[in-house]
Amino acid sequence: MRHFLHAWLLNWLFFLSLSLGALWFVPLQHLTRSTWSAVVRRLAEIVSGTLPLMALLSLPVLLNLGDIYVWADPARVAGDPLLEHKAGWLNPGFFTLRIAFYFAVWILLATIFRRRSLRQDATGDPAITAGSERLGGPALILYGLTQTFAAFDLLMSLDAHWFSTMFGVYWFAGIVASFFAVMTLLTAGLQRSGRLLHAVTLEHYNDYGRAMFAFIFFWAYIAFSQYMLIWYANIPEETGWYLRRQQNGWSAVGYLLIFCHWLLPFAGLMSRFTKRRVRLMAFWAVWILVMHWVDLFWLIMPELSPGGIPLQLMDAALLVGMGGLYAAMLAWVAGPRLLVARRDPRLRASLNFENY
Repeated sequence: MRHFLHAWLLNWLFFLSLSLGALWFVPLQHLTRSTWSAVVRRLAEIVSGTLPLMALLSLPVLLNLGDIYVWADPARVAGDPLLEHKAGWLNPGFFTLRIAFYFAVWILLATIFRRRSLRQDATGDPAITAGSERLGGPALILYGLTQTFAAFDLLMSLDAHWFSTMFGVYWFAGIVASFFAVMTLLTAGLQRSGRLLHAVTLEHYNDYGRAMFAFIFFWAYIAFSQYMLIWYANIPEETGWYLRRQQNGWSAVGYLLIFCHWLLPFAGLMSRFTKRRVRLMAFWAVWILVMHWVDLFWLIMPELSPGGIPLQLMDAALLVGMGGLYAAMLAWVAGPRLLVARRDPRLRASLNFENY
C-alpha cells in the first residue's frame, strides 16, 4: 500500500506539473503582450483546464498522509524534536487546507483567463485583452507563491528534516520544460489530424524548441547550484538527503538525469535545424517528458526505499491510467470550441510571425 501511494503521488505530480506549466504560460503571454503565442495560447488554456481533475486525484494522497509523510504519523513525530518543532506547519489538517487553497487559486486563475478568452471569441471586444494584460502580473505573483509552497509541501516535506530554499525553483524549471514538451506533442498531434495546419508554423515550433532548450539548461543550473552549495557547506542536516540518492543504486538514477535530462537534450536542441523539424521536436519532447518522470521518481522514491530502486509494474500502470484520464479531460475541456482565439487582437501578427 505504501508503494502504491508513493507511485500515485509520483504520477499525480507528473500530470499536475503539466497543468501548472500551462497555468504559468497563459498569464505570462498576456502580461508580456506576446504576439508569437496568440495562435497556441488556447491550447495552453485547455491544458490548464485539467486542474479540477488534478484536485480530485489528490484525494488518495490527502486521505493517506500518514503512509507517505513521516510528519503525519504521530508515533514518529513523538520524540523527534525537529518534527515536533515543525508540527505547527506540518500537520494533516493545516496541510490539507493549504493544498485546497492552492487548487482553489489555480482553478480560479485558469477559469478566469479561459472564460475571458472565450468571451472575446464571441464579442471581439479588444478591452478583454487589455484587462487580461492587467491581470497577468497579480496572477503570476499568486502562481509563484502557491507553486513554490506546493513544492515545499508535497515534495520537500517527504523528508521533513531536509530543507532547501532553491527547491521551488528546481520544481518550476522541470514544470516549464515539460509543459513546452507537451505543447509540442499536442500541436503536432492536432496538425497530424488535420487541425491548425495553417495557423501554427515552423516558426512556432522553433520557439517551443527555444523554450525547452532554455529551461533544460535552467533546470541543470538550479540542480547544480543546489547540490554545490549543500556539498560545500557539508552540514549533516542537508547532506543526508543527497546521501540517500548516492547509495544503493540510486546514484545511477542521478547520473541518468545528468546525461539524459541535461546533456543529451541540451546538445540535441541546440541546433536551429532540430527546432524546425517537427519529428525531431516530437522526439525530444517525448524524451524530456520521460526524463521529467524519472526526475520525480528520483525525488520521491528514495524516501520509500532508500535501500534500492523500487521500480514495479504498478508505477507504469498508474502512469498509463492517469494518462488516459488526463487525455479524456483534455478532450472534454476542448469540447466543440475553437482551438485558436480567433478574435485576439494579436492573431494576425501571430499568423505572420517569423524568427530572425
